[in-house]
Amino acid sequence: MRLVLVSAIALQAFVFAPAAYAAGGGSGAAPKPTNTTKKCLFGRVYDKDAGRCVKPDKTNFTQDELYEAVRELAYDGQLENAQNILRIMDQNDDRVQTYWGFTYRKMGELELANVFYSNAIETNPDNILARSYMGQGFVAEGKTDLAIAQWREIKARGGEGSWAEASLREAIRTGLTYNY
Repeated sequence: MRLVLVSAIALQAFVFAPAAYAAGGGSGAAPKPTNTTKKCLFGRVYDKDAGRCVKPDKTNFTQDELYEAVRELAYDGQLENAQNILRIMDQNDDRVQTYWGFTYRKMGELELANVFYSNAIETNPDNILARSYMGQGFVAEGKTDLAIAQWREIKARGGEGSWAEASLREAIRTGLTYNY
């Protein structure tokens, strides 16, 4: 009996795991607040080397550092500031296209968001995060059939059990979407 209870608890933790995971490539913790969101204003990013908040550009941060700043700002609700950083990044990067979609979806611009998600998926058909976010937008619009199609694509592309798959599955089940 005890083993069954432990297994049930473990299964329940997995089923409700989406709330604990975030978007960084589809599996990982929600971005932890750094000095970028704790100390910086007006979309500036904390530069560890300089020891201060600076206006980000391609010369003082790597693409990955800029991406992490975008994630953190978007998670913090600073969508316009996240978009300002996206503007200076490589527009052909499917992660950048995904976050353009994410920020527009959170701003209520679902059609524009879907354009960016579609571009991300065209660039990288295995971008399960873009598929998950697009599916969550479909859930918000009441287009459950399209959300289920994206969920199936995620599973078909090896994403079963990932944050992207589990969060979309949960959104389809509950009608609630995720902010990261």
